[in-house]
Amino acid sequence: MGTWEERVWHGKHPAPTITTLDALMLHPNQGWRGTRSRLRFSTAALQRQPSRLFAEEYGVNIIRALRTFVVAALMATTAWTSTRAAERVDLLLVLAADVSGSMDKSKFGLQRSGYAAAFSNPRVIKALRGGPGGRVAAAFIEWSGVLQQKVVIDWTVISNDETARQFGDRIVEAPRAFAGNGTSISAGIDFGVTQLDRVPYKAHRRVIDVSGDGDNNSGRAPAGARDVAIAKGITINGLVILTEPSSHSYSSHTNPPGGLANYYRNNVIGGAGAFVAVAENFNSFGNAITKKLIAEIAQAETQQQEDSKKRPNLRN
Repeated sequence: MGTWEERVWHGKHPAPTITTLDALMLHPNQGWRGTRSRLRFSTAALQRQPSRLFAEEYGVNIIRALRTFVVAALMATTAWTSTRAAERVDLLLVLAADVSGSMDKSKFGLQRSGYAAAFSNPRVIKALRGGPGGRVAAAFIEWSGVLQQKVVIDWTVISNDETARQFGDRIVEAPRAFAGNGTSISAGIDFGVTQLDRVPYKAHRRVIDVSGDGDNNSGRAPAGARDVAIAKGITINGLVILTEPSSHSYSSHTNPPGGLANYYRNNVIGGAGAFVAVAENFNSFGNAITKKLIAEIAQAETQQQEDSKKRPNLRN
C-alpha cells in the first residue's frame, strides 16, 4: 500500500489545501510525531500551490492589461473628439467692449443695442454667407480695469440669420459685467488673446475688436499688449466712440491730445489689415459696428484666398 506520503505522490489520494496554521501546532495527544505528520501533509499540499498561484497571478495580469487598454482607448477617443471639435470657420472674432466708469448707463445701453442691431443686419448676414465656409466664430467679452475682464458670451458659431440674431439677443440680455472702474485697454487685449488661445475652432484670420470711449488709464501701456498679440498673428481693430468735450471729469480721458481715433491708431490697433472705425456718438454706434463687421468678414475672405494661392500645387 505504501506510506501516506507515497499514496499522495502517486496521485492515489487527493491532497487537501492547508489554509490555517493549525497543522503546524503541537497537539498534546499526538506529540511531536503528530506534528511531523502534519508537516509532511503540508509539504505535499504546498508542492501543488505554484500552479494555482500562477493561474491567479495570470488572471490578475489579464485584468490589469484590460484596464490599461480601456484607459488608452478612452484617451484616444478624447483626443479624437478634440480634433473633431477644431472645426474650420472663416474668422475668429473677439468683441471686446469697454464698460469702464466713463460708460454710463445710457452709453452702455446704446452700445449693447448697437451690437445686437449689427448682428441682425441683412448686410452682415450676406457677408457671413459670402465667405468660403459661410460662418464665423465670435466671443463677446467686457473689460474695464486691470483685474476686470469677463466672458459675457463664449465662443459661438454664427452661420445664418437665426444664429446671428440669437447672438445679438444674448448680448442685449446679459447683465453688465462691471461698472465704475478704470480703463485698461492693455488688460482687455491680453484677455482677448487668452480667449483666442483656447478657442475650439480654427481660422486663417484671428481678430480682437476693441471698442471704447477713452484712452488707457490703468495698467501697462496698450502698445505692449498689442505687440504681443501681433507676434501671435492676431489683428487688433478699434472702434472708438467719440464724446463731445465738456467740463466733465472724464473729458481728458475721452478726448486725449490729438483725439481718441489717433490715440487708437498709434497705441491700440495693429496686425494685418488693422483699422479704426469711428462712431461719432453712441447713437451712431450700431451703424459703425455694422460697417466694421462687414469689413472684418471681407478681410477674412481675402486672406483665405491669398493663403490658398501661396500653397504649392501638388497635383500632377
